[in-house]
Amino acid sequence: MLTFEQKLSVIESFPELTRKDVSLGRINFHYEESGYDKKIVVYHLHPNGNGFVYAGHTADYATDERGLVNIRDYSAEELRKLIRASIQSLAPKTSAEQAVSGDAAEEERWHGPNGQTLLLIHEDELWYLYAGLNLESAFETYEEAARYLQEEGFKRP
Repeated sequence: MLTFEQKLSVIESFPELTRKDVSLGRINFHYEESGYDKKIVVYHLHPNGNGFVYAGHTADYATDERGLVNIRDYSAEELRKLIRASIQSLAPKTSAEQAVSGDAAEEERWHGPNGQTLLLIHEDELWYLYAGLNLESAFETYEEAARYLQEEGFKRP
C-alpha cells in the first residue's frame, strides 16, 4: 500500500488536476476542464492513505453507487492508470467525436460573467453565436467557437 505522500505525488503528477483542501486534512483534486457537471477526480484523499477516484464514466472499474473506486490498496501504476482513465472519461468530446457517436450538439448554451447567456448553434456548416436574437459571431469550427467563448470567460453548464 502506498503512503499518503506517495499517493499525493502520483496524483500531483497530473497537471490537469487542481488541488482543493477540504476538512480533516483530506484533499480533493478537480478536473476543471470536465465535459460533465462532475469535476472531482480524486475524492477525500486522507492522510491515513484512504481515498477515492471517480470512475463512473468508465466500464473498466467496479464502483460504488456514486461512481467511486477506493484506492487504499492501489499501487502507483494502478493509481496512475485509474486517474488517467477517469480524466479521459470526463474530458469534453470534440465535435468530431460527437459526430461519430451520433450525439453532435446542434445547440449549446454558454454562461458567462454577469449572468450572460450565449447560444451557440451549428447551421449550414458554420457555428453561430447569438446573444438573444442578435448574431454576435460566426466560426468555421466548434473548437474555434469554444476557444473564443472560454477566453471570454464563458462555460457550458
